Amino acid sequence: MKPLQRTSVTVKQRDNVTPTNPTSRITNPELRLTAEWVVQAMGEAGARLTAGASDREFSGVSIDTRTVAPGELFVAIRGERFDGAEFAAAAIEKGAAGVVVPRGRFTTPPFGVAERPSAPVVIEAEDTIVALQALARTIRRKSGAKVIAITGSAGKTTTKEVAAELLALRYRVIRNRGNLNNHIGLPLSLIELRLRPEVAVVELGMNHAGEISTLVRIAEPDVRVWTNVGDAHLGFFSSVDAIADAKAEILERATPSTALVANADDDRIAARLRATSFPGRIVTFGIDRDADVRATEVVDRGIDGTTAHVTASEKTVQMAVPLVGRANLSNVLAATAIASEFGIPLTAIADRVARVSPATHRGEIVRLSSGMTIVDDSYNANPSAMKQALEILARTEAIRRVAVLGEMLELGDHARRLHEDVGRAAARNRIDLLFVVGGDAAGAMAEAAVAAGMPREAVRYFRTIENAAASIVAGVERGDLVLVKGSRGVKTDRVVERLKAERG
Repeated sequence: MKPLQRTSVTVKQRDNVTPTNPTSRITNPELRLTAEWVVQAMGEAGARLTAGASDREFSGVSIDTRTVAPGELFVAIRGERFDGAEFAAAAIEKGAAGVVVPRGRFTTPPFGVAERPSAPVVIEAEDTIVALQALARTIRRKSGAKVIAITGSAGKTTTKEVAAELLALRYRVIRNRGNLNNHIGLPLSLIELRLRPEVAVVELGMNHAGEISTLVRIAEPDVRVWTNVGDAHLGFFSSVDAIADAKAEILERATPSTALVANADDDRIAARLRATSFPGRIVTFGIDRDADVRATEVVDRGIDGTTAHVTASEKTVQMAVPLVGRANLSNVLAATAIASEFGIPLTAIADRVARVSPATHRGEIVRLSSGMTIVDDSYNANPSAMKQALEILARTEAIRRVAVLGEMLELGDHARRLHEDVGRAAARNRIDLLFVVGGDAAGAMAEAAVAAGMPREAVRYFRTIENAAASIVAGVERGDLVLVKGSRGVKTDRVVERLKAERG
């Protein structure tokens, strides 16, 4: 893949847009989302304008009346526990310039506001989710942006964030915020391409087969990135191999101009690449095996990150990665491969990597004035990542190593066995004090840690984070190194906030 050529664009600065080269000549204005244009874009959903002016322009798109801004288009999405159409009138009362609703849900004049000056637009569609996706794909095509899509069992967000920072050295970049990476969140992210960035970096998330295929169809990525295959969401699949098959949907709909950035160290990825005739270019990254972008002479520095010699495009640099663990080194290598494909020099990549910071609750190092250090990895958890985090604690000098581990969700029938594995890992990695929070599977983790050699008085089990928090705050001491990690549903991040507030 040739390096992306520079283009001149105009972009309004937003939270998820990184502006560069502000002196660029302005040639490409933002895409105007008029009612007529939106209806045409949503054509496959049978969209039609039933009220309001066809030239009414929308300032953005929202699916949430809590955050909808005046002038935006509200798309009424039906979820498992809500029906967005029931909130359409509320969206208009909050200033929405228009709504997209299921066909036949409302009579004309809609919501009793059709006679007002600048009456809001009403667009009806057979399926509002399909309409949202069609709008996003049309904007993606019209924007002219290069789209990079990242999938994998772990590391998607870190890879996305680091890649966006590296690409911003040369290009105007947009990235999806938070976890907007599913069949609804991804379209909302792609709609921001109306701002005409040069590059978009997005995540593709999934927990069922077929979801990545849908997201690839919407995003039509120029560059696909496959970070790894692991045991996250194992409860929804028969095996890790089945997860790999679902992740392999990232290879679909590729063309000869498509690039794939793939992990050479992952056996399941390698096997599926051998079995697939990928039509585009494949760029590999890795640590343990030969790869196009490879780290050698790796030095683990515990919670201070890693250093390594990184080779790409026949050039080698010394790279210091401040993010915790070898998994994050692998994520940085993936981001390096992406940036190299877009013509960013390896020396510039190394300089920027040395200054990256982890995303919130994803391996943040919090040093309290009381002398305590927290490894805040509370955003989410899976068995592989949990064991890797415990190994990092073992490699870091500390007076005491404390682990606060929340239950790992979405593991199905495998939950007890995988939690027991983590309990044994806690004992093996010399954890001095273990707090475990969650249901029966978490209790099995605690019992396994004791059975593997941890003193029973050093292992404390709680059903809820509310019950655990006070004991954790009281149990830690000055000089402790404290890992906090668990699935989001367990809310281990509340422990971090309590420690900051009461022990900071």
